[in-house]
Amino acid sequence: MVPRVVTRCRRVVPQRISRAAERALYPGCVNTGTSRPGDLLVRAGAIVFLVGALGTFVTFIPFFIGADPLPTAAYLVSMLMGVGFGLALAGLFRSASAARRETRQAAAP
Repeated sequence: MVPRVVTRCRRVVPQRISRAAERALYPGCVNTGTSRPGDLLVRAGAIVFLVGALGTFVTFIPFFIGADPLPTAAYLVSMLMGVGFGLALAGLFRSASAARRETRQAAAP
């Protein structure tokens, strides 16, 4: 006989919604408590990527309005897109390797 695992989870749904609509909206649980290896890298990478994307957008504005180009520092901020993408990718690889390691340990006799 396999013991039944009871998990407690918090469902994140809009306030004014029926139970049936809640189950149809998202049938699973949302983990709001624990963070896994690599999660912080993914979040930091997303933030750095967005800063770089904003910098890229700002550096293109002078070309469209016919103004003088921005200084070199603005173009360096644009390069943060690649840095953020690399951070997020490193976080995903770290998360995948941790999940693979947990699977191996669970399968080991």
